[in-house]
Amino acid sequence: MTTTTPTGAPEDRGSEQTIEQRAVAGLSQGALVRRRFFRHKFAMAALVILLLIILLAFTSVGTVVGGTGALEANAVGELAINGWRIPGWWPLNWWTSYPIVNGGQPTLTLWPLSLGEHPFGQDTLGKDVFAQVMRGTQQSITVMFLVGLVSLVLGVTLGAIAGYFRGWSDSLIMRATDVVIIIPILVLGSIMGKLFGGNAFVFGIFLGILSWTALARLVRGDFLSLREREFVDAARVAGASNSRIIFRHILPNAVGVIIVNTTLLMSAAVLTEAALSFLGFGITYPDVSLGQIISEYREAFRTRPWLFWWPGLFIVMLALCINFIGDGLRDAFDPRQQARVSKRKANRAVAAIPSVQAVTMMDAPTSETDEPYIDEFTGLGEDTAPPDARGDSPGGQA
Repeated sequence: MTTTTPTGAPEDRGSEQTIEQRAVAGLSQGALVRRRFFRHKFAMAALVILLLIILLAFTSVGTVVGGTGALEANAVGELAINGWRIPGWWPLNWWTSYPIVNGGQPTLTLWPLSLGEHPFGQDTLGKDVFAQVMRGTQQSITVMFLVGLVSLVLGVTLGAIAGYFRGWSDSLIMRATDVVIIIPILVLGSIMGKLFGGNAFVFGIFLGILSWTALARLVRGDFLSLREREFVDAARVAGASNSRIIFRHILPNAVGVIIVNTTLLMSAAVLTEAALSFLGFGITYPDVSLGQIISEYREAFRTRPWLFWWPGLFIVMLALCINFIGDGLRDAFDPRQQARVSKRKANRAVAAIPSVQAVTMMDAPTSETDEPYIDEFTGLGEDTAPPDARGDSPGGQA
């Protein structure tokens, strides 16, 4: 009879948990977050696409800095946008009517790759749809980042104060939050759009002022929980000030919730701006918005569908990219998320375990000091066992 038994087996048998611990050994929390985020395929693809959209929108038709955005006659009698316009590499603008080319249909071809004179087509007046979509994408991106920035500052500041200090400051801030929550954003956004002429900068700041409430509640809940932890008590005993405890000890532990919810607010801001512009209360003429383009050409949905494809496509792409990036950040900041160990790493870890040695088990004694077996009840050994025990019949062989 021959069997194999492990000898000298180590305490660590190369389990999956140990493989993960070895993979992250010596890495800081920031390095772990970056590693998890960079390994999230959808988040990285969304980040690349978003950067390409931003680069295309702001370099193609240029952008306007300052001014009112209204059309005015310049020194040579041509219409121009009020403000300092930084030109781009695309020669056409979004407010001038050009001769109709190709019946107004898109001149973009994939094979051979060619943009043509009007890659996204033209409307009935001859305006270049590509220039309009790029300008509308600029407006949506501007509103998106302004809403995220303003909501981040207000939500984190007010939520941190309410959750850390509690008492009357908590009650006051939470009651103010309840008041802002019941205000319909679409109604106030439409009013502000009419009052300020649809300026994207003012529009984004105003939407951000109305969108911080959910983030403030989440930050308050995290601070109420984290302020009772041992590391906060240790910092307080060591003489750390309230501001140092908030910004150096508690806030870094709540950054995951903050970043994820900020990305969700930014995604919602894109859709809110497009909805208000579609209703005519957001970005107004002569400036351009993606929602405004869809609203202006909604009657031509069946005859000229390309007027809807491109602005709708960019709205969907912006919203999806921000959502995927937020999903990747959520997984990166969640300590319960564990990377899946690949088959190659698992085989490598198993191969690192000392090999199993074969031990031969024989019927004979295993050492010189071993004695033959003797039954303590009968006093018989293996050789003097009864005939029945050895398989022999009483009368001899059968």
